[in-house]
Amino acid sequence: MTACSLSKQGTSYETPDNNQINTNNNIAEIKQEPVVPCEDIDCFILRHPEISVNEWENFFSRAQLREDIIRTISRPSTSRPWYKFAVDNSGTHRIKNGTNFYKNNYQIIQRIAQEYGVDAEVITAILGIETNYGKNTGSFNVADSLHTLAFHFPKRAEFFQEELSEFLLMCKELNRDPFSFSGSYAGAMGMPQFMPSSYRKWAKDGDGDGFADIWNNKADALASIANYLVVHGWQKGGHITIPIYDDNRFILDELSEEKTALSRTVRDLRNLGINIPAEINDNERAFVYRLETAPDTFTYHLGFNNFYAIWKYNNSRLYVHAVSQIAAGIYANQY
Repeated sequence: MTACSLSKQGTSYETPDNNQINTNNNIAEIKQEPVVPCEDIDCFILRHPEISVNEWENFFSRAQLREDIIRTISRPSTSRPWYKFAVDNSGTHRIKNGTNFYKNNYQIIQRIAQEYGVDAEVITAILGIETNYGKNTGSFNVADSLHTLAFHFPKRAEFFQEELSEFLLMCKELNRDPFSFSGSYAGAMGMPQFMPSSYRKWAKDGDGDGFADIWNNKADALASIANYLVVHGWQKGGHITIPIYDDNRFILDELSEEKTALSRTVRDLRNLGINIPAEINDNERAFVYRLETAPDTFTYHLGFNNFYAIWKYNNSRLYVHAVSQIAAGIYANQY
């Protein structure tokens, strides 16, 4: 996130997996017809009258085009195979740092986990993979990042133009200069790497001081992560992922190419011949994904409802699997 995800609802941004089918009615998701992005700034200003013309003109007079951002976003980290991605994102150093962070902030993390019904280790793991537990929140100027991607990255122009307008509204609400924010190359901000729209919709005040400070306040950052997961369908006590030990590789390969969605039940998958542990209820929704653990060598896994909720945070199966591994490692180190 930092990595960064998304569909319109994402936090941080990575090149999105276009697998948007969802059958979980708990997820707050509004389907909209695609909007044709503006090709020039004049069109954009007219389309966003919530910000005055003078404010927009002042913004664009200061914003800089960053060619390095275009190069970086064109080769996202999640395009790597799992055996390379995992080294940086779910290795022992990430788990060790997470264990220390968890112990040092135990009371805050436990309080927020209980309040939102989200596993404490999962909240911690997301903070870890996003910003190394708040230590690396990004050095790009957010205003320049969003300006660059809104008008010089046609593949995702609609998304980033919307985020740019959300960013200016956020700055007005916080009474801050738009050029005072640092973040990821894609405009994600703070310890949880929220995009501007995510901040405005789902950031939470975790310590009761009346301000959701995801930049400097651990409680606010952790509460915002937990709230994001709940809004996007997290189920307390639900599964995230389990491995599949099955020789039926042909059908597993076919299923792993399907969209990241909750469109099948465990019963459906069993009827297709997939060997799934008996303790998993037939009615649970799940999908198959695979990880390349060495060149041309794969393991297969089931992702469940809570996998999907984390995937909405960052549209990468590798990202979610890394989160689940970090969380499991932090949990194991407590006992």
